[in-house]
Amino acid sequence: MLNVKLIETLSLIMIITSLMAVETHNLKRAAAAYCVQALLICGLIFAFAAANPALYLWAVVALATKAIATPWLLIYYVGKTGLKEAKAIIGFGPSVLIASLLLITSYSLTHHYVHFLAPTAEAAQGVFRTNLAVSMTVFSLGLYAILSRRDAIKTVIGLCLLENAVHLSLVSLAPHLRETALVGIATEVVITVALLLYVIAGIKEQVGTTDTFELSELHW
Repeated sequence: MLNVKLIETLSLIMIITSLMAVETHNLKRAAAAYCVQALLICGLIFAFAAANPALYLWAVVALATKAIATPWLLIYYVGKTGLKEAKAIIGFGPSVLIASLLLITSYSLTHHYVHFLAPTAEAAQGVFRTNLAVSMTVFSLGLYAILSRRDAIKTVIGLCLLENAVHLSLVSLAPHLRETALVGIATEVVITVALLLYVIAGIKEQVGTTDTFELSELHW
């Protein structure tokens, strides 16, 4: 039996951590917000594993990659590139307003039209409906971070939010399939994150900035 209240609580808190990761200008705090979200997604996978023991393997792998390795990499490279985020395209106040509107719109539309996005009987059930709405919201906020931020580290954090959203939707749409765990493990992006952060640190050392707008001036 699934612990529905626990799953819904962990899922909804993911929205708060996404907003904090996007809008916090201190990159170490943004990485910490992502770390909390990673622990939440691990908790969700563990909760779903009550109905599908095959998910326990994914939960352990996710704990090692999402909640330990990726946050460590982010904090390590933030120490090399600087704690303060490069000036964003949109100011803090307007950005919070846009992110809040995006949050409300994404959640409401997905929750209301879940039958169109995922036309299955299971997706229409309460906990799965909520999870899919949360996953779309987290995905939207991650995409917003990538499009509205100039700091390369914050772009990587946005990518990590996208991954968490995809994994939440995966475990919600197919929680009873053994293949779900294999797909989840195969789509972990920790290696990609490590390579991106390594390149960003090298650019910071050579050019002196992680501002992607200034880096665009290096194009031919």
